[in-house]
Amino acid sequence: MISIVCPVCKEEYEHQILRETTDLVVQCCECGHVHRVEKPAEPATITIRTIVSHETESKVCSLEMFEDETISLGDRLAAECGDEAFGVEVTGIEVGAKRVQRATARDVTCLWTRKIDQVVVRASIHTGRTTIPLYQTMDGEDELVVGETRSFAGRRIRISHIKLRDGPLMRKEGWKTVARRVKRVYGYLDGRSRFNDTAAPGGKGERK
Repeated sequence: MISIVCPVCKEEYEHQILRETTDLVVQCCECGHVHRVEKPAEPATITIRTIVSHETESKVCSLEMFEDETISLGDRLAAECGDEAFGVEVTGIEVGAKRVQRATARDVTCLWTRKIDQVVVRASIHTGRTTIPLYQTMDGEDELVVGETRSFAGRRIRISHIKLRDGPLMRKEGWKTVARRVKRVYGYLDGRSRFNDTAAPGGKGERK
């Protein structure tokens, strides 16, 4: 579901997504009118230098985030170290020469993290006007399926496609993979409820 202005109703209502190609074919849940809309633009992403600690060793890795995302101590995110990816928990945030408890991603100089046993899957969820970042801690062998509706970070989402770390972009409904192979999930909110940015710190749903 996405929330947009219906050209017939002349007001903003929830719309069901019927088809996704270069644009979206949607149906108004209020009057039933079917029309096309442009896909919401994907926010700009940045790569943040990230130190990942595990037992007595530390690695210099990286972490990709939307530039306007907020990062807080204790957040669980997904770091990439070469061809490997780890679920990590943020233990330190550097902004220039300062250590802070919370910062916007574009301002962060370096993140200090510790490796956790589970993987953290990132998702970009379109609401119609904006794209919301969500994070879900999962077991590495948990399955994600294109086209399925599932609970993710405390929200019901419908997965439209999945970007793999080591393979093609999965778009065909029914295709599936395991969480440890996923670079990012893309989808839409499911159901008629609107997304509430105050539902969790940073408006990102479940982070831990």
